[in-house]
Amino acid sequence: MKRFVTSSLLVAVLGLSACTNPDRFGADGADAGGTLGAGANTGIVPGSANDPTSTAFFQQSVGDRVLFLVDQSNLTPEGQATLNGQAQWLLTNSDYRAVIEGHADEQGTREYNLALGARRANAAQEYLISKGVPASRLKVVSYGKERPIEICSNEACYAKNRRAVTVLAGGLSS
Repeated sequence: MKRFVTSSLLVAVLGLSACTNPDRFGADGADAGGTLGAGANTGIVPGSANDPTSTAFFQQSVGDRVLFLVDQSNLTPEGQATLNGQAQWLLTNSDYRAVIEGHADEQGTREYNLALGARRANAAQEYLISKGVPASRLKVVSYGKERPIEICSNEACYAKNRRAVTVLAGGLSS
């Protein structure tokens, strides 16, 4: 049994090492057929954070969340700047839909925070629409205080939980 496990691991290691040949596309970046590999000259890896059409790029470079002040649903200048980037990205990448999630901190009642989360999500949605994003591509949902990203009872946590998050979904539905 021990020999079987050892030989299985050896085969797996050899198999994986065969996948790591750095020159598998040739010295000039062309594959065996002579065509360029994806992103060979651009340095862009499809689907990665450096691919401007990817959701990873949207989340990390554009920004997927807008923060709000205590008991407020008005957009801050920083929030408007983030939404400007989101609008531009959504207009460029028209095959994506977005759900805007409204959130609140743990202070206040469940009902109050659900309503506040809805106002925050609606504020973000209305801003995106004002920048040209079709309303048919946007939906809103409020989670109130039910889905915190930080759990503690101090202002640093509360500030992170007062937010609207734009979640992307690929492909338009009929």
